Amino acid sequence: IIFLSTISLTLFYCDNNEYTGNVTDLSQHGMFISTDGMCFPFSSEFKIAFPIKTEVLNILVLVRRITKTKDCYDGIGVEILNPTKHYLEYMKDLCNNL
Repeated sequence: IIFLSTISLTLFYCDNNEYTGNVTDLSQHGMFISTDGMCFPFSSEFKIAFPIKTEVLNILVLVRRITKTKDCYDGIGVEILNPTKHYLEYMKDLCNNL
């Protein structure tokens, strides 16, 4: 797992709702996304828009964990389903530059 200051996700979609979030840690197979709060219900599987350099990858994820602070759901741990070659190369480069 790589702990980051943050990577901003400009948007991710879940059940026709649009959310923003920040990735605070990630690996080849998953990431944790801090959000301003998500509304239930939402699908356990959806796509996120993940910025890599000048591109944005649409990555299919599956919710594995939800965090709650007081009355607000403010973070999700997700598994990356079928990570693309481009994403795996990004992770390799990121690890090599630590």
